[in-house]
Amino acid sequence: MSGSVRGRQRGRAAVRGSAAVGLLGTLVLAGAGYVAWELRGIAATRADGDPAQGVYQQDPERADRTASAVLGIVREDPDPPKDGKAFAGADAVNWRSGGWAASDPLVAAPAAAEPAIGALFSPGNDGDPDHHCSAVVVHSPAGDLVATAAHCVYAGGFRTNLAFAPGYRDGIAPYGVWVPTRIDVDPRWTGDQDPDHDVAFLRLRRPGYPGQRLEDVTGAGTIAFGRDLPAPARLVGYPNSSEQPLDCRTTAQPAGPTQVRLDCADVPNGTSGGPVLTDGHTLIGVIGGRDGGGDEKTSYSVYFGDGVRALYERATRA
Repeated sequence: MSGSVRGRQRGRAAVRGSAAVGLLGTLVLAGAGYVAWELRGIAATRADGDPAQGVYQQDPERADRTASAVLGIVREDPDPPKDGKAFAGADAVNWRSGGWAASDPLVAAPAAAEPAIGALFSPGNDGDPDHHCSAVVVHSPAGDLVATAAHCVYAGGFRTNLAFAPGYRDGIAPYGVWVPTRIDVDPRWTGDQDPDHDVAFLRLRRPGYPGQRLEDVTGAGTIAFGRDLPAPARLVGYPNSSEQPLDCRTTAQPAGPTQVRLDCADVPNGTSGGPVLTDGHTLIGVIGGRDGGGDEKTSYSVYFGDGVRALYERATRA
């Protein structure tokens, strides 16, 4: 999940003693100033868009500034790999019959970077680390679409400081830095953050490379709706505190009619929006949904049913 949701820690024991009370008061005043500063940073990176429709059309100049800010943090590879598969860590076989096996133990582990999966950056004083979520390229007619979690792109307004670095690893964006032209979420997410609609689609462009299509550069996964569960699955994401992705093979289990449960430990903050894949390269979910995406042992995804299909179709028609 993003840093504000997954992995919350219990509060520390209260400070005791009269001397500590004065110190606490000083800290509260200082903390109030910091909170006000942080809130200003958050407000500066939010826009209303059209919450009734769940749509935000990104301002091109604002997006270009975001790309420049990210390129001040990471560097592009002038000679990116040309022989990598879109999903290098996935078997190109039908997992139901091709000898697939779950991770043993069910614990996420560092994984190779893959061209079609990347880190979602949000530079600036918005309270999040440099990359706060994950995303995946999905096939679309225009070849410019990624899927992620809605809470990665809309929280008190649409984030205006988003950029996607596919295949990111160790400070290098081998396939460039891409910024949104449009963000689509379900209005039931913008209305009350309904966890059954924690999915977003972003259409992207690469500043300085007019006409270049994301899918042509990275490849893309296919997206499936109404998939039968249980199903073998692999989840992938970028922890906030890591410069490489992790993955875990597990089983996607139904958790009621609208959610998918994925048992695997150590899937931390930052993995929100990362893909849930089956049959090697078929997208059936993104980390998010119930409980902000899960806890230390279990992750969740919204079930990709008719609602997500309608959102995908709206995003691709735009």
